[in-house]
Amino acid sequence: MTETPTHDADGRFEVRVTADSHFGWIRTRLSLERTLMSWMRTATALIGFGFAIVQYLSHLEKIPGAKPARLPDAPYYIGLALIGSGIAALIISIWQYSWVARYMSTGVFAPIAGMREQRMHSAALAAAVLLIFIGLFAFGAVLFRLT
Repeated sequence: MTETPTHDADGRFEVRVTADSHFGWIRTRLSLERTLMSWMRTATALIGFGFAIVQYLSHLEKIPGAKPARLPDAPYYIGLALIGSGIAALIISIWQYSWVARYMSTGVFAPIAGMREQRMHSAALAAAVLLIFIGLFAFGAVLFRLT
């Protein structure tokens, strides 16, 4: 039995259900996971560096003999900006990941994906959501000067 090729919604390309296309789909899906994890590393660095700047520079001015800073609140605002950038990067990357994963699992790609009724869950996605909550906690701690 020969499988008839189908076209995507825009008619841009032909989709054939073969072993090669299935393994290509898997490679693309894993690439999507790696992209999400790269964004998570970037966001973790932004959140951690923002928090560290606030901590380090706030303790630096308490050293005996240290000159007072010209802009004493600058580290506070820079730290908030970095933490906020990390949270924003995570939210955008989760949105991008969800959109592409949904696109790859429906329509003409569903037979290639071999997906059933249930969706595929991702540990990276769960970790990204958890990292958002950690970032929000760090942002709140800096904002309300709980550190």
